[in-house]
Amino acid sequence: MSVVEVALEIDAPPEDVWDVVADPTNLPRWNRHVVSVEGVPENGLREGSRYTTHVSFMGVRAKSEANVIHLRPPEYAKVRLSGLVEGTVETWLERRDRQRTRLRHRIDYRFKGGSLGSFAARAVSMMGAGRLLRRGAESQKAQAEGR
Repeated sequence: MSVVEVALEIDAPPEDVWDVVADPTNLPRWNRHVVSVEGVPENGLREGSRYTTHVSFMGVRAKSEANVIHLRPPEYAKVRLSGLVEGTVETWLERRDRQRTRLRHRIDYRFKGGSLGSFAARAVSMMGAGRLLRRGAESQKAQAEGR
């Protein structure tokens, strides 16, 4: 298992940040390799919700299934991933004051075996998993602050 974490301050209250980070349909806005997200409930995520994320990198397409295993709006979410990538994504929001929030993500992940998993692992290693996560969190920050 590999672990990456990122934390940053956002100039928006936790409720506004939650509206952004708890909506998986935003994933393509945060990561250009995410081409689509399917199956997100129209009325928002709940514990037990499932959705599918489709990614593409250098012409190779793959998907990952997500299962929401814990949700405590607007403070915490834990999502289990399966498919090409297996692991968990945890998100914490901490109120700093009326208009500021600390956002933190932690991802424990591993790529499944086989040639596609090896290719994906090498690609993420070359790009830097921490850098990819930071770029996504900064996109979330920009989106939440622009609301």
